[in-house]
Amino acid sequence: MIQKDIINACAKETIKVIIEDLDGNFFGILVDESKDISHKEQMTFVLRYVNKEGEVIERFVGIIHVNDTSAQSLKKKIDSFLLYHSLSSSQIRRKDYDGASNMQGELRGLKTLIMNETPSAHCIHYFAHQLQLTLVALVVKHSDVNDFFCIVTNVLNIVGASFKRRDLLRQYQAEKLEELLISGEVYTGRGLNQERGLQRPGDTRWGFHYRMLDNLIVLFSSIIHVLEFIACEGPNYADRLVAESLMTKIKEFEFVFMLHLM
Repeated sequence: MIQKDIINACAKETIKVIIEDLDGNFFGILVDESKDISHKEQMTFVLRYVNKEGEVIERFVGIIHVNDTSAQSLKKKIDSFLLYHSLSSSQIRRKDYDGASNMQGELRGLKTLIMNETPSAHCIHYFAHQLQLTLVALVVKHSDVNDFFCIVTNVLNIVGASFKRRDLLRQYQAEKLEELLISGEVYTGRGLNQERGLQRPGDTRWGFHYRMLDNLIVLFSSIIHVLEFIACEGPNYADRLVAESLMTKIKEFEFVFMLHLM
């Protein structure tokens, strides 16, 4: 309970600083639909504005839970959220909506309601999401690319199957990083050499695919070590066989070429 109070207090102070930076000027809103772990509908809410230095700023300001996903209900939720933070929908000059959202119809209705009230609030569509879905649909039709991502998925599954294997991956990567630092091949500094992990990509976020493959390149030698460990000391014959097979496949030229090509 205390932790929630602290988090809420920090959130309020953070948003207060963002609103002060906005300084009563015009802004854009970026609205995206998602579901929480209990599958309840919610909207993520982002403000986009230009600060006093002329810099374009995007700030996440909250998650709005919605029981009713009708356009009228979404409009009321946004209005009440803006009013709570001493903002007005008359200040909106841009609206961005998720082009791959499950609530596309409702968001189109919301766009109309806001435009009726604030004609200057021009709508910019998230075409990148639909482009991402199109790319994924085309990729799975190409046998070589489809096979590549199947291998990647199997690697993620077996390496991330237990805490022990993930800890082993971190251990190998830490040892490799230490060697690189000693040899002078990498440098220390703020924001450098952040810990990497392996996460499954989402089909509506191109950045997820990019980060996953980028992490795979950085962690490649450590992943090989983990697969070697599983192939020798895996808990059962099936895991050992899969690990040995994957180790062979990801060392092949075709896989490495595709990994860097993507």
